[in-house]
Amino acid sequence: MNELSTYLIVAAILFSMGLLGLLQRRNLIGMLISIELMLNGASLNFMAFNRFLAPEPAVGQIVTLFIMGLAAAEAAIGLSIILALFRRMHSINVERAQQLRG
Repeated sequence: MNELSTYLIVAAILFSMGLLGLLQRRNLIGMLISIELMLNGASLNFMAFNRFLAPEPAVGQIVTLFIMGLAAAEAAIGLSIILALFRRMHSINVERAQQLRG
């Protein structure tokens, strides 16, 4: 039950759900949530490898904290872009956002 393969399977499921959601969504907020799922899957991988394979226990935790900071910055910037797009286009649909090319 408490094996490395269990954690890796759960992380792979999280990452693949995020990738599937990113490819299927047309809503920018749904795409942002999918990216967060992918980052959580990667963080779980780092923590699992840290727990079972790394001699230094703080390395995986530091990398995971860096990923969490990156996810917070990505969410803040992504939400500000979505808000600006909504103010201009009155929609957060990706197809309507492609009309901004010029």
